[in-house]
Amino acid sequence: MTISGATEIRDCAVIGGGPAGLTAAIYLARYHLKVTVFDDGTSRASQIPISHNHAGFPNGISGNDLLARMRVQAARYGTEFRHSQVTALHREDENYVVRSAETEVHAAMVLLATGVVNRRPAMPQGKHDDAVARGLLRYCPVCDGFEVTDRPLGVIGHGSKGLREAVFLRSYSKDITLISPEEDHGLRGDELDRLRALGIALKVGPLTSIDLADEAISICTPSGALEFASVYPALGSDVRSSLAAQVGADLSDEGCVIVDRHQRTSVPGLYAAGDVVIGLDQISNAMGQAGVAATTIRNDLCERAILIR
Repeated sequence: MTISGATEIRDCAVIGGGPAGLTAAIYLARYHLKVTVFDDGTSRASQIPISHNHAGFPNGISGNDLLARMRVQAARYGTEFRHSQVTALHREDENYVVRSAETEVHAAMVLLATGVVNRRPAMPQGKHDDAVARGLLRYCPVCDGFEVTDRPLGVIGHGSKGLREAVFLRSYSKDITLISPEEDHGLRGDELDRLRALGIALKVGPLTSIDLADEAISICTPSGALEFASVYPALGSDVRSSLAAQVGADLSDEGCVIVDRHQRTSVPGLYAAGDVVIGLDQISNAMGQAGVAATTIRNDLCERAILIR
């Protein structure tokens, strides 16, 4: 802990309470650092009904159960939690000020682990969440393509992005339909040829409704209703990098925070890990980046002679 006048300066503020942020908090607290985690409860991991590809859980684990275990572990070593959404971030001399509607924290270093938000198909929130909980709507074929092996699958997507997701899922099932949410599917001639060669059906919108049954999900299009065991929206995502932009960090064309191999951003004292940076959007990858980031933060603080005990 460092003190500047009457203001306590935390060693690190972690913005984001998902797998990346919580992993970093565990590392940082075990480095004897004073760490505050801002967790607004919107981690994408909380939407995972059950994950079977996270190592160490042979029977699977839900996203919420995993996050709960990680929070307990981080708290055990002294991590402080603020359950609020950060609205502003700015530099003050060598340090940072992190603000939410409820609180303000000063920190020597900041780790951004804010992730991304999935773009969802047009359907009521309650119906959407029910479909995700029941595995009728899925967002990550890398995570759960195995669970839908040999079942009829729909992909909601437009153009090349929709094509890539449909092709990825084709290794799990022969029964794949790509559904464009628009009348124009946005595919080139060679892309249409590839769909035909792989036996992937193509339907066009607009989508008039998405309905749930006991073990199926149906999508109504101008050509009729289509029924699937699961549907994957391939509509993209929005990177939550606005805080990085506030302090002038470099971003990719897609809005991802650009980092070096030690998870440092272009702004001194600011680091990023997890889905907010470019890479494979997987829990295991986010946790690995978080371990690197936390260790870099510890070493960089040592260079500033903050850690001398």
